[in-house]
Amino acid sequence: MSLHDPAVAVDTPPIPRHPAVVAEAERRAADLQLRIADTITRFAGSMVFVYIHAAVFAVWMLVLEKSPWPTLTLIVSLEAIFLSTFVMIGQNRQADFQQKKADHDFLANELELKSNTELTKLVHQLTTEIHTRVFQTHGPGAQDPR
Repeated sequence: MSLHDPAVAVDTPPIPRHPAVVAEAERRAADLQLRIADTITRFAGSMVFVYIHAAVFAVWMLVLEKSPWPTLTLIVSLEAIFLSTFVMIGQNRQADFQQKKADHDFLANELELKSNTELTKLVHQLTTEIHTRVFQTHGPGAQDPR
């Protein structure tokens, strides 16, 4: 059985997701503009995008125009402007997500530290009480219970 077998996927429990990841995915899914930007960025970062452009540019240069360079240069420049904007949108989104995740992790770590400190204090208190009782009953100067 391979990992891509549907029977394996049904039996495998879902991987727990970081709360900041879940919140960011929900926020992006709710915003049409962000979904469009994500779709364009995902496509522009694929090899299909590269192959399509290579084919279109070859056809343009060899078939469509006698002097393809001025028009093709204009089109490619405009496309580069828009694609760089989508890349910056993606970078801003990633930076925002990383900050939210860092804030969440910081709060979780602070809560963990507080809980551990309280537990350590309780363990120390119990140890002190046990030590006091043991030495009061069995220590030097204690009366023999017999």
